[in-house]
Formats: sequence, structure tokens, C-alpha cells
Amino acid sequence: MKRVSFLVIAIAAAVFAGWYVWKLSQQISGASVSALLPRETIFLVHAPDLNRTREEWHHSDIYLLYRESAVQDFLRKPLAKIPKGDTASETLREIEQLDAKNTFFALTSIGNNSPKLVGGFRFRGSPKDAEQVIGKWRSHFLEKNPGAKLQKLQYQRHEIELIAATPFALATAYDRPWFFAATDLTELKMLLDRADHRVKNPKETLGEDESYRAAISHRPANYAAFFYVQPKTLVERIAALRAAIQSPTARRQKLSGLEEVRSICGTMRFESGKIHDVLFVGMPKMESRVDETLTQSSLTLGTKETFFYLSSLVKLGEKLETLNPAAIGGAVGRLFQAFSDSDITADDWKAAFSPEIGSLADWPPSAHWPSLLLALPVIDMDKAGKIVEAATRSDNDAIWTRTEKDGVHYFSMQSPASFIAITPTIALSNRIMVVGFNPVSVEEAVKRSTGTSSELADSKTFKGAARLVPSPTNFFAYVDTALLYSRLDASLRPMLLMAAAFMPTITDHVDLSKLPSPEVITKHLSPIVSSQRYERDGYVVESVGPVTFDQSVIGLAIIGGLGATARQKATSSLTGWSASPTGTPPPPLNPSSTATVAPTP
Repeated sequence: MKRVSFLVIAIAAAVFAGWYVWKLSQQISGASVSALLPRETIFLVHAPDLNRTREEWHHSDIYLLYRESAVQDFLRKPLAKIPKGDTASETLREIEQLDAKNTFFALTSIGNNSPKLVGGFRFRGSPKDAEQVIGKWRSHFLEKNPGAKLQKLQYQRHEIELIAATPFALATAYDRPWFFAATDLTELKMLLDRADHRVKNPKETLGEDESYRAAISHRPANYAAFFYVQPKTLVERIAALRAAIQSPTARRQKLSGLEEVRSICGTMRFESGKIHDVLFVGMPKMESRVDETLTQSSLTLGTKETFFYLSSLVKLGEKLETLNPAAIGGAVGRLFQAFSDSDITADDWKAAFSPEIGSLADWPPSAHWPSLLLALPVIDMDKAGKIVEAATRSDNDAIWTRTEKDGVHYFSMQSPASFIAITPTIALSNRIMVVGFNPVSVEEAVKRSTGTSSELADSKTFKGAARLVPSPTNFFAYVDTALLYSRLDASLRPMLLMAAAFMPTITDHVDLSKLPSPEVITKHLSPIVSSQRYERDGYVVESVGPVTFDQSVIGLAIIGGLGATARQKATSSLTGWSASPTGTPPPPLNPSSTATVAPTP
């Protein structure tokens, strides 16, 4: 009996030891990526486990939304217009077969305008097994580039395969259980030396760099993807380029604080179906006063219909000293020019307003469009009034009316008739300045500012989202995506159906009658929340949601860029072709035949 008990204990101990060694090997392999790279590495991307990330993605809120039958039914027609190909799906299957771990891609240098890239991953099985997949990729590349030459070299018991396709080169090698690749043969040899511990000075690796170590100290233990940027080299090259093409005065100007940035790193991971981003920027604290911290005082303006809230520390006063109104142009340039003409200085602004700015957007179910608000806490009402008066004089064509109610000054301007009628309104009290596009919403916000509670802050949805990120000290943002989508659906669905009735060609691309109900969409949508704080040696930004705040901003920027490009192409097409009845571009104007119109005094 004792022997059986001893055998059971021994087996359990062996299993535990095996599990511990496996876990330790996973940690070591993750840390070893930085040991493979040189200290001066500029950019690094690292993915610990691609198969695990793919599995987590399939359980995310966005993917589950995409897999909804109603969504698939709606997307069937537009997706049918996209050319089908099995290349992407086949590549994903091959990556799954390799069971790639610790996949990395790095930019090690950019000397002589020649960027040097390296990458690699740990694979499952033998090099022979991995070559069945990687060899297929190599053969496909050679087929697509008939002029490429393949040669095999020997280096320290490693066989290197070098593909030369001028001006491109790719060197690959196995170092079980690793596969490495580089765009430079020397870089690959150095990578193999570090992997085999042949380097003379192991301190000259990325893992020993102080900036890198400080950055990853803010990195969570588990993540799906990680990136690191060491901006020093990039900043030096930008500064050198600017010094070569600009005046001596411009050469001495700093690159908007980029010289202060020591490192940038970020991670992305999945948590309960949501995406969680952490971004760290290593740099000195920008706030000049220690007591400058986010109070979120504008939360009192929020209601149960608020779908967007943002609070941030922004030094608008200091911009008065650095911005050139003539260089900016437009309404913003005229505004700062009006401040300059009224002798409003940075000190006046600092004395008038707190550096904290709040922004909110409400969308009641009875309204067709949301109401937007901007709020600034007031320190000195007289100085703030001087600034508001100057702002109302920035546009000579605008007519502002001034009223006073319960000690609050209201400035309103009626805008010309447009698709959306707006009445820009500024309310100024001894506590707060509120700016909006509707006098009613501005007046209601001023009334709420005197209270001590907030419908938004007290809501279960907001509280649950705010708990997902640390308390902010510099920036906080909140977006109720479910509420926003519900309001957009109610406002835009009738317009889309009407547009389809007048433009039947729309139905060739999408069937609007199959647009999913808002309930199908919103059950997968949770709030997006983001917070920023200063921690030890840099700023940490965390964001959680079905997509994160950073991803949303990048996505909107891409969509905006695509929209601007499309409008530009459409405008060019109309101006270049529509004026010609024959369908050919119109001839250029003869400069000698153009008339000169004298300016009206």
C-alpha cells in the first residue's frame, strides 16, 4: 500500500514538475525575443501565440456580432461582390499547422536609407515539418519573381537560403525550434549568433536597454500582441532632414516634444469578449503643476441620454504663445487672431479657465440629431468674459445676441439655413463656460452644473465601464456604443430606405430590407472606455471595449481619409469631364484671354 501511495505521489510530482518546466519555458521563450535583437532596435512587434489569439478572437464581441445570422444575411450580397480567393484561408491553416509561438518582426536599423528588417517564430515539430509550409511560401515567392536567384550558404552549422531579387534580398535559416528571416545576410548571421549565445557582449541586446526595460515594466503579463518603438533614431533623422531644408530659426525648434519621448510600447489582449489596449509613452510629465489632475467636474452635465463623454487636461492658454494665426488660417486662425488683437495673453487664459476641458454628446429618442457640448471650469469670470467677447468678434459676418438670465451670460449666433439648423451658443457663469449648438441644451446644461449628482455618473452602464480602467489623472473618455447605434438606426434607417426607393441601383450592392434590427447589433455592443494617467516615468493609456478608443479613432481617420479621397476623385472627374459635351477633357484656358476682376473696395 505504501508503495502504491509513493508511486502516486511520484507521478504527481513528475506531472507538476513537467508543467512547471513547460510554463517556465514559455516565459523564457517570450523574454528571449528581446535577447535576439540588437540594443538599437527601432521597432518591434511580438505575438506570443497566434493560434491562441485566433481562438480568443472567435469568442470576441465583434466576431460574434459578425457571425449573427441576420448580419450574415445582410452581408451576403455585398460580400458576393468581392472576388473570392483561397489564399488567405490557406495561409491561416498553414500558420495554424506551424503552431507559431513568439512570432516577431523588427526594424533594427535604417542606416544609409536602407532599412534592415528581421523576424522569426518558434514552430512545432522538426525543421523538416516546418519546411513543408515555409518551403511552399518560398516557392510561391520565386514563382512570382522569375528574376530572383536562390543560393544556399553555410554558417556555423546552419544552412542559410538567400533569395536575391534586386533591390530586395531575403535570407532565412532554421535554428530549432526557431525559424529566422532577415532582409540582410549580415543581420541574419548576427541574429543566429545571439540565438546560439556566440555574441561577445550579451549586454548589447534589446533586453538590456534601459528604455526598453522601463517600457515593458508597464506591460501586462498576458497579451495577444505587443509593439515597441524607440523614437530616438527616427527623431534624429527627422531633425537632420528638417535642418537641411529649413531656416536656422526653424532648425532650433523642437519637434512638438518628440525629443522628450524615450520609448513607446503597447499591448492588446482579449478579456471576456472585449479588447483591452494598454499604451505607454515614456517621457517626463508635461503638467507644470503637481496639483494639476483630472477632476471630471463636467460629469454633472451628463444625462441618461449621454452617449459620449470626454474629459482632458489641455493647456489651451499656452497655445496662444506658440501658434501663428496666419499659418493656421480658417475659423481657428481667426479666433486666435482675435485673441491677439484683444491683447489676450496666455496668462489671461490661465487666470480665466481651468486647464480641464469636458465634452459631452446627448441624443434623446425624440431628437433627430445629437446635441454636442463643450465645458470649461471658470476661475475668473471677468477675464473669461473678455475672452468670450473677443471670440464673438472673430468673424465679422457673424451677428451675436447677448442676454442674461439668473446671473448667467448667454451669447447666441443664428447660422445660415442648412440641412441641420444650428444656433451656436456660449453660456458663461461664475462656475463654468458651456458651448453648444442649441441654446436650449446649453441652458439645461448650465442648470445641471449647479447640482452635485449626475444621471450619467450614477448610471449602472457608466459605473460598470469606468471600473474596467484605472482612475485617470489626465484623460478619460466614454462612449455608449449601444445607445449610439440605437439612435443612429432610428435616424438613418428611414433615410436609407427612402434613398433606395429613389436610387434602385443601390439594391445591386446591398439589400436594405435585410438590415439587422438594432436589438441584434446592440446585444453585442458594450461601452468603450479609456483613461490616461502618469505612472512613474511616463503616461499610461488603457482602453476597453468591443473595439478600443484608439482603434475607433484610427478607424474613423481611415474612413475619413477614404471619403476625402473619393470626394476629390469625384470632384476632379466632374471638373475635368462634365464641362466637355464630347466627353473629352476641356482644353486649358488661354492666359491671354482670361479676364481680370478688380477687387471690390
